[in-house]
Amino acid sequence: EGEIEHRDSGGVHAMVRPGEVNLMTSGHGIAHSEVSTPERDLLHGVQLWVVLPDASKDLVREFQHHTPDQLDVAGARARVLIGRLDEAASPVHTETPLLGAEIVLDPGATCELAVNPGFEHGVLVDTGHVDFDGVRLDNTVLGVRDAGLDHLRLTNPTDAPARVMLLGGEPFEEGIVMWWNFIGRSHEDILRMRAEWNEAPDDRFGRVAGYRGSIPRLPAPPLPPELRLK
Repeated sequence: EGEIEHRDSGGVHAMVRPGEVNLMTSGHGIAHSEVSTPERDLLHGVQLWVVLPDASKDLVREFQHHTPDQLDVAGARARVLIGRLDEAASPVHTETPLLGAEIVLDPGATCELAVNPGFEHGVLVDTGHVDFDGVRLDNTVLGVRDAGLDHLRLTNPTDAPARVMLLGGEPFEEGIVMWWNFIGRSHEDILRMRAEWNEAPDDRFGRVAGYRGSIPRLPAPPLPPELRLK
């Protein structure tokens, strides 16, 4: 529910609306703004971060948009945002094989899905309660399963529809360091990006045209002293 106006330093101006996926790739660096529109009183959505592999970490910034069709499966309805599920596939390109799908389970229904056995899978409950391979989940936990099996089972034990995000991907073996809005491979990477963001933003991250906020950009906060990120 709701609506967000997106702008970024790649020159993209787009609206984020229900039922859609918008994938912004920062690559070497990007600046962006997300602003709720005055026409909407409520904002309800999911935002996820995806780590780029080392070979792709300096890509040119880009933005992809897709509105998936509804996929009807026994006991549920799905929208495939990223990757492939059953007979539906998303055209959105990712640097590593991934799956992202919204699934709405009918009251009392059980849905069995064929999945890639090379993927880890996670189930994030948005509304209701769901049994994931027999384990009860609510929206305070993420159900996770290791790679190895080619199917999974979702059951809605309640008398109301339940909505989940089904996430998947190949195990990511590279080590990363994440702090504030920066992702690197070392403490030194984070120090360098923080300095570039605060002191020379145009060189790496660029500027967002048309942003109407009261400050030009959020400054990166100080790193904790005498602490090494790992």
